[in-house]
Amino acid sequence: MNRGSIGIVLLGVISLMGLTRNIMADGSPAKLRELKDVELQRIENALPAKATATPAKPRKILVFWLCNGYFHESIPVANKALEMMGKKTGAFEIVTSNDMNDFNAKNLSQFDAVVFNSTSKLDFNEPSQRQALMDFVKGGKGIIGIHAAIDNFYSWPEAAEMMGAIFINHPWTAGGVWAIRNAEPNHPLNAAFNGEGFKIKDEIYRSKPLNLKENCRVLLTLDLNDPATRNAKGADANDVNMPIDWIKNYGKGRVFYCGLGHNNEVFYRAAILQHCLDGIQFAIGDLKVDATPLKESK
Repeated sequence: MNRGSIGIVLLGVISLMGLTRNIMADGSPAKLRELKDVELQRIENALPAKATATPAKPRKILVFWLCNGYFHESIPVANKALEMMGKKTGAFEIVTSNDMNDFNAKNLSQFDAVVFNSTSKLDFNEPSQRQALMDFVKGGKGIIGIHAAIDNFYSWPEAAEMMGAIFINHPWTAGGVWAIRNAEPNHPLNAAFNGEGFKIKDEIYRSKPLNLKENCRVLLTLDLNDPATRNAKGADANDVNMPIDWIKNYGKGRVFYCGLGHNNEVFYRAAILQHCLDGIQFAIGDLKVDATPLKESK
């Protein structure tokens, strides 16, 4: 092999190493990107016109987006959708953060809820931070999880059970169109779906439920009656009615989890944004709905 060929090979190896490093690199960027005007317009077009319930008082939400694992490109889109939703409907205002130091009793006392916006691999290693979060929700505040919010708390079982499930994998990948079953057609938090299921291009998680039947009201599940959903690579019969969205009471507080949100386009869909608004208003205590678990839910 001549010197030129060796150089080409070395460049190829270096490029491959860089590509591998980028593929394997996890964690949040230092700063989120700004959305383009066309993205902002698509969010605006899909936003609910008003809050479903009149806020009992001005509401403030901490939207947390730190990732120690996989970083979802949809995070800045979801952050902006929540910001715009709060301003347009008057239901709440948001503060965004990726600083774990914000989890202390004094800081959390100003908020009505915490949103875990596709956070990943959070463990809350400091006991004081764990205590602050648990006191927050058990004392009557709200927790909202978007998509990867169940990809956390692997070494903190209490928080994992609070969320309701733990991520396993995703046979239903982001490029596919999958069927969603409306498990509670008459539930107020599913009003946006008009009593029907729907299809969506998104990444759907297979999760390990943590006492969901006993502790949560499941709102949306996977629908394996749809051939494409049933025949996804890696899907099996045990995935029937795999939970996707749910609510629960936790202590004196409330939890709302929405498993959708890998793809940016999810936050351009009016029904999804209405569903999220209603779930958030439940979590912060303004929208009173039945969170009683149904034993037949899976």
